[in-house]
Amino acid sequence: MSETTETFPDWIASRAATTPNRIALVCGEEIWTFQALDEEVTRFARRLAGLRVKPGQRIATLLHNGSVAAILPHAALRLGVTLVPLNVRLTDAEIAWQIADAAPELVIVEYETLPCLKSARDANPGLRVVSITEDPRQNLNTHAFSECPEADFEARTYHPSDAVLAVIYTSGTTGTPKGAMLTVSNFWWNAIGSALNLGLNENDRWLVCLPLFHVGGLSIIMRSAIYGTTAIVHSGFDADAVNRAIYDDSVSIVSVVSVMLQRMLDARGDNPYPSTLRCVLLGGGPTPKVLLDRCAHHGIPVVQTYGLTESCSQAVTLAPEDALSRLGSVGKPLYPNEIRVISSDGSDAPADEAGEILIRGPIVMSGYLNQTDATSRAITDGWLHSGDIGRIDADGYLYVLDRRDDLIVTGGENVYPAEVEAVLQSHPSIAESAVIGAEDVEWGQRVIAIARLEGDASGIDATSLQLFCRERLAGYKVPREFRFVTEPLPRTASGKLRRAALRGDSTS
Repeated sequence: MSETTETFPDWIASRAATTPNRIALVCGEEIWTFQALDEEVTRFARRLAGLRVKPGQRIATLLHNGSVAAILPHAALRLGVTLVPLNVRLTDAEIAWQIADAAPELVIVEYETLPCLKSARDANPGLRVVSITEDPRQNLNTHAFSECPEADFEARTYHPSDAVLAVIYTSGTTGTPKGAMLTVSNFWWNAIGSALNLGLNENDRWLVCLPLFHVGGLSIIMRSAIYGTTAIVHSGFDADAVNRAIYDDSVSIVSVVSVMLQRMLDARGDNPYPSTLRCVLLGGGPTPKVLLDRCAHHGIPVVQTYGLTESCSQAVTLAPEDALSRLGSVGKPLYPNEIRVISSDGSDAPADEAGEILIRGPIVMSGYLNQTDATSRAITDGWLHSGDIGRIDADGYLYVLDRRDDLIVTGGENVYPAEVEAVLQSHPSIAESAVIGAEDVEWGQRVIAIARLEGDASGIDATSLQLFCRERLAGYKVPREFRFVTEPLPRTASGKLRRAALRGDSTS
């Protein structure tokens, strides 16, 4: 902790004082001005204080997109607590592990997500759970958030680079999840860098159709508050709904991944987007060139971006004026951050030579929760080792070649092979397994499992293994295809799987 502290500006309170009547947040039929949102944030913070949540403690959420998920981050900032947004698509076993690791003071759920806490509650019967849904079928041990008592609280005093605003879990290459600790300063500089690159208009309306439990969605909520512009939150992604919002709600910026954009274009046909749409921010991994060409042909203002949870979303983003001339590039680092691409020996790679992407600057996380060794491996001398492969051209533009050697990005979701392999290895009929990704026109990549069976493998087929995985993994991690082999899988001399060889075999 720094020797000196300061009270970091409360973004919503500041905007309520300067632009009280400007629209801050739209969730379905609910609309808040900055003045109304400021009042609601205070109520939320008072309820958390009434639940005996104190500054510096953590609260977890298990929520779909909606007004509560959009307002809680601001209440957390005001009260000085750390938000731990959990992925609603995970299994209860996966969620239980993350809750045990984060040790939150309480978990805020909705009726639909309450069953996901079974394992967590079995392991910790004293776990406090609060629901935002008023439903007579609610578990008697669950309290309604709207009925929670309110209590006074004092504004938190802290240094913004030390105060952890959110812990967002991202899977590790070993299959063990890691909680990236993102500070108030991380979100602030992410917003500043994005604005300096994309420009800022007081009439901007940024559409949020990404999950708010991912850094990509959460960072939009924070940016919009800092800018004093409007965030429009959808309950999820629906191509027709997004297209209607672009036309009817004057959306000026929307953040999507490739599979979303593909569906939007398929749904819109040849109808042009209005001039009010000034930017489609495209992330989630390398983008198929055919999709970029299609956007360029129709004059759709697409700019690619590169980032990761550990960099608080955007780290490198193409400037709008370069959208057509630098097709395929994700651009240059957002101010004041830096990037490098290094060769295997640690030296800077020459122009256009592939290597690992490193990031340094105020957007880089403070570390992984409870994992000092993993933090030390990820951040050296201030540089975040992404593990992603890319190249920088002679003009300083970054091109991302792969989302890590082994990482599979399907529909914008990260799937780490080791995590899926660990589940497969727990099956009594599987001797060894490997998981790889293959190109998929709709999803970007699909998950493929290669398995060698042993013992009594009667009745073991792709369908039974998919059911086995689905009980233990989020749906997007379940392999869509199984390939069975009889020979041992290729490995290095140290016993590590040679996934590159397997990927080569899959395309031959």
